[in-house]
Amino acid sequence: MRYDDFFAEALVPLLHERRYRVFAEIERIAGRFPYAIWHSPQGPCEVVVWCSNDYLGMGQHPKVIGSMVEAATRVGAGAGGTRNIGGTNSQLVELEHELADLHGKAAALVFTSGYVSNQTGISTIAKLVPDCLLLSDELNHNSMIEGVRHSGLEKRIWRHNDVADLERLLAAATPKRPKLIVFESLYSMDGDVAPIQRICDLAEHYDAMTYCDEVHAVGLYGPRGEGIAAREGTMHRIDVIEGTLAKAFGSLGGYIAGSANLVDAVRSYAPGFIFTTALPPPICAAATAAVRHLKASQWERERHRERTARVKSVLSAAALPVMPSDTHIIPVMVGDAQRCKAASDLLLKEYGIYLQPINFPTVPRGTERLRITPTPFHDDSLVDDLAEALVDVWRRLNLPFSDRAVAAE
Repeated sequence: MRYDDFFAEALVPLLHERRYRVFAEIERIAGRFPYAIWHSPQGPCEVVVWCSNDYLGMGQHPKVIGSMVEAATRVGAGAGGTRNIGGTNSQLVELEHELADLHGKAAALVFTSGYVSNQTGISTIAKLVPDCLLLSDELNHNSMIEGVRHSGLEKRIWRHNDVADLERLLAAATPKRPKLIVFESLYSMDGDVAPIQRICDLAEHYDAMTYCDEVHAVGLYGPRGEGIAAREGTMHRIDVIEGTLAKAFGSLGGYIAGSANLVDAVRSYAPGFIFTTALPPPICAAATAAVRHLKASQWERERHRERTARVKSVLSAAALPVMPSDTHIIPVMVGDAQRCKAASDLLLKEYGIYLQPINFPTVPRGTERLRITPTPFHDDSLVDDLAEALVDVWRRLNLPFSDRAVAAE
């Protein structure tokens, strides 16, 4: 039996549908964000990155780099093992205190990634609550879906951001049965925001717990970068807040924040925490520096909002099909996997613009798009260059333009 043939055959439909993932080798340039070096087949060339999740450029902030270098010089590179075996490094303890303070919770627990914090956090929390019923938004991230699935418990999927449908499912459940509502504050593919106040109202009325993923919002929204829930005055009403250190905080890792007992129970029972190596001290020191800086500094958030509004305005004026969004996520609809990949390739090879295609399974078939994420460092000339390049690509690929303007944020 030729086992390798199975793997080769699995790649065929991906290639046929132009969903085969090709990774561009991108080398970021410290101090010159959003510029980077693309190591193309013809050699290295400079490009402008328009799709980074390092939303505020904190990955190259002097405080963040300095803290990482200082920690590495002083204590070394690695963590030495799991926290149970290698011990808990001081930088990790300090980071968890900083995150608990950020979200106004008694405790926080750091994982190796945002994916792991959702997958193992949701499943562990649910398993620790007898006969827990999980209620999950239908557009939740794959990591949340896997967390629900790995719990092995009964679940109900409610229509995206539809609180009437959520209430219908809550009302149908046995009144005294424990329930956990799982949702995101900001959905990263469409850029829409959950009705957090109304979800919390339902949770309180039906005696359910709430678990809110703030991955694409922490650092960016709220008075100190706490997220959308803080901006809307609901953070204290949410039982568990999950976030990442790898996006607006520019580092690596994920976390949950909640009550002391909940966090301690997850720490004690979660396989995805117990059996994996801890984050290295330099990574933790860098993340702590970013969190502390963004708690105090408003410039990055204010500039980010202004840049987002500028991009939306310019692209809308050019009649590009920008999907409506009240957040920093700017999706531009293509609606076809092959042309979406072709548009991305043209932008990179001919215009020096790195903007990856978003295809199935990340988004449903027929809704393929380019997902633009401005940063405080995309100046007016870069915005204008992007608009001109997109218009030219749209014409060359015969993609439909919009007949309506999208309001700026």
